[in-house]
Amino acid sequence: MRIDSAARLELNRLGMTAQSIPTQGQNILISRHGNVAHDCTALVHPDVAAQCVLAARVVGLDIAGIDLVHPDISQPLRTPDGQGAGAIIEVNAGPGLLMHLKPASGEAAPVGHAIVAHLFAADEHGRIPIVGITGSRYKSACAQVLAHFLCLTGRTTGLASSRGLFIKNRQIAAGDQANRLAASRLLIHAGVDTAVIENNSRVILGEGLAYDRCTVGVVTHIDVAEHLGPFHIDTPEKVFSVFRTQIDVVLPEGVGVLNADEPMIVEMAGLCDGEVIYFTQAPHAEVVRAHLAAGGRAVVLEAATARFCHGDAQQGELAIEADTGLHPVALLSALAAGWALGLTIDLMRAGLNTYRH
Repeated sequence: MRIDSAARLELNRLGMTAQSIPTQGQNILISRHGNVAHDCTALVHPDVAAQCVLAARVVGLDIAGIDLVHPDISQPLRTPDGQGAGAIIEVNAGPGLLMHLKPASGEAAPVGHAIVAHLFAADEHGRIPIVGITGSRYKSACAQVLAHFLCLTGRTTGLASSRGLFIKNRQIAAGDQANRLAASRLLIHAGVDTAVIENNSRVILGEGLAYDRCTVGVVTHIDVAEHLGPFHIDTPEKVFSVFRTQIDVVLPEGVGVLNADEPMIVEMAGLCDGEVIYFTQAPHAEVVRAHLAAGGRAVVLEAATARFCHGDAQQGELAIEADTGLHPVALLSALAAGWALGLTIDLMRAGLNTYRH
């Protein structure tokens, strides 16, 4: 037993020291505080447990430490005649675990495991849907349109783009927010349940992606000449290596959305761990025909209509109005990404009708 300054003070009051030897049967007070933990989890009455759960819910906590006084924890807080035998006196938002893990008496309770199991189901991976969008151009418009689609579903959608940082339709920060810091702000926000993140080549090379894996990765368009020079990127192969990063991090159950009209981007299909959805303005392109013949998916623009094709079947179509103000690449990539996330064609049609730049 450690004799601290408080214990020495109590001993001094008794005219004793740490070296004193008590007589047989003599009780020596060395502390006026009972900070000794006795785990009684196995003895807690179900009514007491229910009352503690209710107290935590009333104050809005998922995890809480409940302080209560009760002469017998194995009995209800109220006696059969309705009188109060015990009471809850405090609800703590940051409970300690050590007294359960290493109690002075009683069986240790694995509360840490119980907390994790409560917060995360056995099949829960802790991820939210993340859409990463990159390319030389059209990525900002694609991100804006897709975020608008997602907001219509009722999701709390976060958007980090060169046009600003948004949560739902509220702008959090103005200016160019297509950077790692802004994306990280979305990912640590407890209220955001879906994130759309724009990544340009400068961010990929200079800062890195803000996430390790994503649900959907989109590559809109690549202009090789635009990226030569900075960061010693001096060949088309190195430009390819930069933009492939977005596809490299797609989850196995995720989707890579690729522009089928650009051979460099088509080459990235084999690098995607998940499914690939092509979008194209060339309905008869051989790469798209082969992809559909293999059972793949593609969004095809033909005669001012976006056709959603899966294998040899068409899942639906969406007429494109001339006054959308969107470049076809931005529009098609957003539609393909929305489809990858399970959005319906009707919802995306409503999204285009209500979208404002």
